[in-house]
Amino acid sequence: MALSSALLLLGLGGTAPASGRAVTTATTADTGTGSTLVKSVRNATHPGAATAQHGDTLDWTVSYRNNATGDDAAPARITDPVTGAGAYVPGSLKVPPGWTPSWSTDGSTFGPDDTGAATVAVRAENPVARSGGTGISPLLLAPVQPTAQATGGDGYTPVLYRTPTGEVQAWNIYHHAAPAAPKVVCSSLTTGQPCTGGPWPRPLNTATGPLGSGATGDLGSPLTSKYVLDPQQPNLLYYPANTATGVGIGCLDLAAHANCGYTALAPNGTSPSSANNIAGLVKVGDNLYAVANTGRVLCMTLPGRTPCAGQPYAQIVAANHDLPGNPGALYQGGLTAVGDKVFASSAPQAGGSTVPGAPVLGCFDTATNAVCTGWSTPHPAGPGSAYYTYDAFTAYDTAGHPDGVCTSTVGGANVLTTCYAVDGSPLTAPGILATLSGNTLTFDPETVSTDTGTRSYFPAWGGSGGNGATLCYDWRTAAPCAGFPLPATHPTANGGTTRDYGYSYDSTTRCLIGLGDAGVLFSMDPATAASPCLHSGATVTLRPADFYCDGGTGHVQSYTRARLTDLDLSHLDLAASRVLVTDPDGTPVASPGLAPDGTVDLSGVDPAAHPALTVTAQLVLTTTGDFTATNHPMLVVEYRGDAPQICFRTTVAADCATTAVSNTATGTDATGTLTSNTVTAPVAPGTGCQPQVSVQKEICGSLNPHDCAPGGPGPWAKTSPVGLLGLLGTAHWRITVTNAGPVDATAVTVDDPSTPACRTAAGTFALAAGTSRQVHCDSLLLALPLKNTASASFVAANSPAGTTPTTTARSSAVACSLLCILAVP
Repeated sequence: MALSSALLLLGLGGTAPASGRAVTTATTADTGTGSTLVKSVRNATHPGAATAQHGDTLDWTVSYRNNATGDDAAPARITDPVTGAGAYVPGSLKVPPGWTPSWSTDGSTFGPDDTGAATVAVRAENPVARSGGTGISPLLLAPVQPTAQATGGDGYTPVLYRTPTGEVQAWNIYHHAAPAAPKVVCSSLTTGQPCTGGPWPRPLNTATGPLGSGATGDLGSPLTSKYVLDPQQPNLLYYPANTATGVGIGCLDLAAHANCGYTALAPNGTSPSSANNIAGLVKVGDNLYAVANTGRVLCMTLPGRTPCAGQPYAQIVAANHDLPGNPGALYQGGLTAVGDKVFASSAPQAGGSTVPGAPVLGCFDTATNAVCTGWSTPHPAGPGSAYYTYDAFTAYDTAGHPDGVCTSTVGGANVLTTCYAVDGSPLTAPGILATLSGNTLTFDPETVSTDTGTRSYFPAWGGSGGNGATLCYDWRTAAPCAGFPLPATHPTANGGTTRDYGYSYDSTTRCLIGLGDAGVLFSMDPATAASPCLHSGATVTLRPADFYCDGGTGHVQSYTRARLTDLDLSHLDLAASRVLVTDPDGTPVASPGLAPDGTVDLSGVDPAAHPALTVTAQLVLTTTGDFTATNHPMLVVEYRGDAPQICFRTTVAADCATTAVSNTATGTDATGTLTSNTVTAPVAPGTGCQPQVSVQKEICGSLNPHDCAPGGPGPWAKTSPVGLLGLLGTAHWRITVTNAGPVDATAVTVDDPSTPACRTAAGTFALAAGTSRQVHCDSLLLALPLKNTASASFVAANSPAGTTPTTTARSSAVACSLLCILAVP
């Protein structure tokens, strides 16, 4: 990178202009054996200025080059005390991907929260720093073993979430839980332990803020829930909820472990039908939809999270469990979407419904906000009120296109599945659920579309579903999935007692993650039903520009490679494994496949054309032996470029006594202890630290020389009396230099071109704030009238060496003759 001439003048430990970057090397670099820290500073307020001013904002950068030998990972820590550099600017600390920032108010104890203006030191840490430092290395997800969770026996469908650091989490919300009860649980699939931030479960609340504890919630959960992750902010999870007075949609921030609000959509209501609870959610366009016990469709907009205009909309199914006075009474049925149509199932059972009857399916057209054409009345889905359902799921044709809706009901000799096409005409139902006895509970399937087709995985338990089973239907063949047992039980997961409620498919590892009434989180191979699923994987997006924060360009030279580490490649089914390279939007990027040595060559990818790459490893294992408490396989993706940077901002103190700010970073890594060069930025007095100096030039109006001497009474005026000096004479001048403050002036000189003796008489002097100095001088006048002008030059106290002096406004006086009227002072 090009260096400015100012920077090239710097020596080790020298002073850096605030406009430049220090280029001196770190202490450990002098030995040629260690990593390096290189410190620099830029002026954000006055870019390019040679010095900083009081109140300026400075950008400090430390570049870290990891010079460890080999490819092994090791912890690295960089600490930067900011007190000598000015006041820390809250929110300004930037660290490279894979590094964790922390802040300190005492210089020794660091925490994860930005401590704002009280910050005296900042820190960045990377537990898996590698040679060069220009890469990112997420953990490969270990095969998920059956894990007993604190779900209270009613953990429902898991929601998978990958944190910015690469941790894979499974979240779930207990179903049919009262508002006050704790009900949300987070499990780390990466560590096999509960997520940090416990104890779990925690309550859910309408008010925004961190998750609480104990029975302090005010949001209840329905019987059958579907969840939606915000497409713009994937850390935000929307879920159906009920309160003591109505129903709506809650928001959960998975990254912050916090409530992010609640949108009320319908009050409970009174006779004849009450919105006691809710089913859903599904997303169509920019709206989320649900259905209330009343059978009416509810709607919330995204991203505004406000009720849709005109909702609640039409009633599309028979009301169920809708008797007034029963807030929280469960909606019996489910919800799904096909294109712009929303479908609901409803089972109006006796003993809670205003009009008991057989299960039905109904359709809502989101384009018209009305009942769908062909669905003017709900379509039957069972023979009588003794039948009931928990689901409503989408049907597909053999090409994998959604073409209808189905629901499966409990009752009779076998599970009954009823399907209709989008236009309301009958549709052939999958036959696999009919293999189950009529007292078997079945729930919404997880549908997975891959290159080989579309499959739906149905959870079941009770009746012939026993303690938990999965049924797989292949829509491409319109038959049970080949190679997948029918039904598939899970004998290795909690002894087979799982009581399945739902699954989530992880497209990275290509595993199903299941959860159920037994409170056991487990994985399952979607091809064979084997548990645990002997797959692993990770996905990461590498943006080399994110490793730099100095505002410069040209930091990145090329991509290099992706590689698997800490994994015995003999334990990998290489033929069944793959590494995908795409742009962040999913567009494939041409690259070689996974080589036998576990690497992918990325050197042919142009970083200018592809400023970010998403790399996904999908691995099939033969054993789990590489994943232990002390060995953690990773996916490492690397590029070649300048040393990564850590940046923060400070503000130069307004105190006029501050003449410079300086900063030195320290650190440790596998090569030892690190110390950066010290960068010092000189501080020139700003506007508030400039002395207000003025000059007053006068001439003596007396014929008595003693009156015109220093301390003499004069009179002193801007113009001598007419005729006083005749045609020729000696003029007696007085120059008064005044410093009104607020700081002292130094190197004060007087400039009087007409009377050099005045400059000589003044010499060079300092002038304290609030004081004045008088200079007396004489000149022999050879021609009259004469206008004499003087000014003063000075440098503010505490200015850096070499500061250009400031010149005051000029002041004039006139020596008059008989023609003085022609001269104006």
